Amino acid sequence: MYHKNFTIPIFIPELACPFQCLYCNQQKISGTLCIPNDKDIHNIIENHLKTIPENSHVELGFFGGNFTGISINEQQHFLEQVQGYLQKGKIHAIRCSTRPDYINEEVLNLLKSYGVETIELGSQSVHDDILLLAQRGHVFEDTARASEMIKKFGFNLGLQMMIGLPGDTKEKTIYTAQKIIELGAENTRIYPTLVIRDTKLAELYHAGEYQVLSLDEAVDWTADILELFEQAKVKILRVGLHPSEGLLDGSELVAGPFHPSFRELVYTEIWRKKLLNINHDSDSIVISVNPKELNYAIGYNGTNKKFLNEKFRKVKFIADSALINRNFQLFPE
Repeated sequence: MYHKNFTIPIFIPELACPFQCLYCNQQKISGTLCIPNDKDIHNIIENHLKTIPENSHVELGFFGGNFTGISINEQQHFLEQVQGYLQKGKIHAIRCSTRPDYINEEVLNLLKSYGVETIELGSQSVHDDILLLAQRGHVFEDTARASEMIKKFGFNLGLQMMIGLPGDTKEKTIYTAQKIIELGAENTRIYPTLVIRDTKLAELYHAGEYQVLSLDEAVDWTADILELFEQAKVKILRVGLHPSEGLLDGSELVAGPFHPSFRELVYTEIWRKKLLNINHDSDSIVISVNPKELNYAIGYNGTNKKFLNEKFRKVKFIADSALINRNFQLFPE
């Protein structure tokens, strides 16, 4: 029985991507400036393994590019670098990210033979008008076809989505999440659109032709779709971009709803909506929640407790292991 799951990321920025998507500069987003060679890959794996506790489930992920778009020989070469770790049980599975229009039977047979268990597709949206504006170079039908093939071959399916792309609305975002669920995704990643330096989206932004989501809007949209995924038991692998150095110091970020604790803000918002209309005769209350939800219920920087303190003289949160998920109980103190 594994205690925790860990993924060792190997970033291959823009490798084999046939299109430069409107928003994309993978090198700046990932903080990776070059394609790793064999020595780099082994060093990355060894350095991560040193920090991973025993009895953990360890995956290796090829991220950042269009993995199935490179030649079969190149795919084999990358995959072969991991086989020794798989055989020794140091790594238990492989995942890769790719485009939905680069999935075929030859590729799927190859990935299956080398121990790949999960294939993530950058679906981004299910709306063809948004995909066209984003210059993705594929349509939703490509995502639907690829998803069906991936499931048929016995892989775990991941479908990544972006919110706030040109032409997007909250209603379209919710519909995209619903379609991802319908396609049978086991996992997803949710990325608010950011304007990264040296992208076509940055040009549109500076020309006044694209407006970013505010942080509050991005949190609100994400909170709604996150609950949809949870109800459908779709595992949410990531919420918000990985905070690379260029994003943290602002050197590569032009505009957009970036926050290093974006996921915590989203969980805080979910709890805010749950607690917004609570009432009690007492002006001093105790709210008991599951221990794992305690910090989110209190809120990022205590924001949920602060708004409740405007309504009640005293508010206290306590942990109760008997409560599950986001159920809570309200008592007078």
